[in-house]
Amino acid sequence: MDERKRDSIVAYLRRRMAELGIEPDDVAASIAAGQERMRAAKYRDAIGNTWDGEGNAPQWVVQATSAGQSLEHFAIRAPVEPQSGKRADVDWRHDPFAGTRLATVRPEPLHA
Repeated sequence: MDERKRDSIVAYLRRRMAELGIEPDDVAASIAAGQERMRAAKYRDAIGNTWDGEGNAPQWVVQATSAGQSLEHFAIRAPVEPQSGKRADVDWRHDPFAGTRLATVRPEPLHA
């Protein structure tokens, strides 16, 4: 987005906030409350509805579980940390089997 367009949008938002009596602190408090709700949520659907798992289940949970979907399907899991690059002890540039079937087939374990 170019700077003029951004400045135009910011000016429009400031004007509308002034017209409606909305202070920047109100916006910040609303964002913080939304983030807190998201942290407390244990379940989320594809649209973004959330539930903390406490009290009666909301309608979207009732409908989904009645249709046969498990509640675990909607569980919010902690983000997985990305692994730090490739393994240092393997140099794949000199792999004689790279690109062949042998590179993708796992050998069966030997039985004693």
